[in-house]
Amino acid sequence: MITFGAVLGKISLSQLWCLATLEIIFYALNEAICVTQFKAVDMGGSMYVHTFGAYFGLAATYFYKPKKAKEDDKCEGDYNSQLVAMVGTLFLWMFWPSFNGALAGDFQQQRVIVNTVFAISSSCVTACAVSRIYKQRLDMEVVLNATLAGGVAIGSASDLIVNGGAAMAIGGIAGVVSAVGFLMLGPFLLNKINLHDTCGVHNLHGIPGIIGAVVGAISASLADSSFGNDETLNQTFSAIAEDNRTTAEQGWFQLAALGCTLCIAIVGGIISGALSSLCGKVDSMFDDQEHFAEANYHF
Repeated sequence: MITFGAVLGKISLSQLWCLATLEIIFYALNEAICVTQFKAVDMGGSMYVHTFGAYFGLAATYFYKPKKAKEDDKCEGDYNSQLVAMVGTLFLWMFWPSFNGALAGDFQQQRVIVNTVFAISSSCVTACAVSRIYKQRLDMEVVLNATLAGGVAIGSASDLIVNGGAAMAIGGIAGVVSAVGFLMLGPFLLNKINLHDTCGVHNLHGIPGIIGAVVGAISASLADSSFGNDETLNQTFSAIAEDNRTTAEQGWFQLAALGCTLCIAIVGGIISGALSSLCGKVDSMFDDQEHFAEANYHF
């Protein structure tokens, strides 16, 4: 779904089917290496879901006519589409704590949910503040997307952070970075390197996902001083219990998992984008009218 956001409006159904099928293979490869070999913990999917999906899609989108997409007038939201999208944002905002805590154990769930609420609340405030400062008004692209960045950034460390202030700081930073990405970085990359990211997944999932992975690595390296007892620590990190790994070593393995995720996502995206782009074509970008029968109502 995250990958689709980068290529939305530029890809046909046959191309999408091919791209999604290939992505499953690379996603499973990354999980096998990072989870099985590195034993890296990623509770909310900052690395394995958000970072991987974003950079896989960004690499693939270069094979879907970015120059033509950039010049297309239809690649803009109007009042009605943004109103409908706002409903989706509200649902995501409310249910993000349950997404981050879906795989959490009994001893983790409360901490994950509380941290996620703190982080996503902070990102909502800071993202809107950046929009106000930069544009003197609320930019709907920021409101629809950057307000959710805290949920992405806290994902990897949502079960490791034991201080509410730290969770709020992480979410606040993510909101600022994401909002700046939508307002300045996205247009800059589009003009300089033709990186056409339809839904801005780089700013909502990619960069906040990297922030979350780095925070997760730092939190893992300091976990021995944060957790109250060794039992909770061993339940959280299987490698510490089974391989006698230190928390500092766990932190480095967390960073190694981030590097592996970026490499496999980008290389896999390039390969999959090149192959899937050969499976069909799109006659009219950002227009799905060809998939629907013309309405002919009689009253």
